[in-house]
Amino acid sequence: MGFGLSVLYTAVLGVVSHYVGQALPRRWFDPTRFPYRSFAWEKEGNIYRSVGVHKWKELVPDMSKVMPDMIPKRVGLRETSEEAMVLVQETCVAEAVHAALMVLSVGNYLLCPNLMGLLLALFNAIFLNLPYWIIQRYNRPKLLRVAERLKLKEEQRLADSDSHL
Repeated sequence: MGFGLSVLYTAVLGVVSHYVGQALPRRWFDPTRFPYRSFAWEKEGNIYRSVGVHKWKELVPDMSKVMPDMIPKRVGLRETSEEAMVLVQETCVAEAVHAALMVLSVGNYLLCPNLMGLLLALFNAIFLNLPYWIIQRYNRPKLLRVAERLKLKEEQRLADSDSHL
């Protein structure tokens, strides 16, 4: 019974976490502040290349492709800096949700307090959530640079249009 309950717990957490993540006020998530700002040891997200994130990140399922209420995870060539910053902020939300799910994976063991429960807890944390957390930490500094470049281009366009008046 504990194993089945633990699996159900993981499934329910996955569904509920989506809706909680969508409902969280975005003002709570500032990519320039702790815990979302890159730490010096992360080398602007490049430390995660050591685990090959740049090779496997496109292989993990992307819920924004199937859930219409989610922000698509791409910054196109015609995006504005504001649109890019929305995506940056979404990486903060995703990081927070996956971090919470890693912590809550302990519930697998509490519901099934044996080796199987421990394995489910570790699987949930390491394979179902840690990769997504890493992807957010890897992508955010790059997306922030894209947003900054877009902002500079927008400011330059505005300055150019003002000088033509």
